[in-house]
Amino acid sequence: MATTAAERLRVWRMLEDRCTRWMHRAAARRWVSWLLVVASRVGDGWVWYGAFVLLPLLSPVTGTHCAVRMVAVGLLNLIVYKIIKHTVARPRPYRGCSGVMACTRSLDEYSFPSGHTMHAVANSIILGAYFPQCRWVVWGFTLLVAASRVVLGLHYPSDVVAGAAIGMLTAVVSFNLL
Repeated sequence: MATTAAERLRVWRMLEDRCTRWMHRAAARRWVSWLLVVASRVGDGWVWYGAFVLLPLLSPVTGTHCAVRMVAVGLLNLIVYKIIKHTVARPRPYRGCSGVMACTRSLDEYSFPSGHTMHAVANSIILGAYFPQCRWVVWGFTLLVAASRVVLGLHYPSDVVAGAAIGMLTAVVSFNLL
C-alpha cells in the first residue's frame, strides 16, 4: 500500500512528538533539570567566548589558530542558522507538542535547527583537532548541551540532529579551506 507524502509527514511528526515527550520527562527530576539548564546557559556561548580569549593566551600559536578557526566557523554557522531558522520557522515543542513545557527561556522564537548544538559540535571538532587531550571534556559538554535542548522542551530531536550535522559539516570543511 503506497502512502502519500502527507501521511509520512504526519507519522514522522507523531513519532517525533512521542520521542520529545519521552525525553522531556527527564526534566521532572530536579537535578537533571538543574544540570541541563546550566549546560544550556553555558552553551548560550559563554564557554566558547571564553575559549576565543583564553586559547591564544594559553598557547600563542596553536591557540590563536584554533580560536580564529572557531570564530570563522561560528560566524558562518550564525549566518546559516539565521537563514534556515527564519525560512523553516518551526514552532518550538513547548508551543506545538502537548505535554511539553519550556524549562528555561529560549533565545529566539523558532526551533529548527538547534544553534546551541550546531556551535557545540563545530567547536568540539575544532578544539579536538588542535587539543586532542581536551576531547573527552569538550564532547561531554557537547552531549549535555544537545540533550538539554530536547529535555528542556526547547527543541525536537530532529532540530538537534540537524544542528549537529551542520556544525560537523562546517567544521570539517573549514579544515579544507582555512
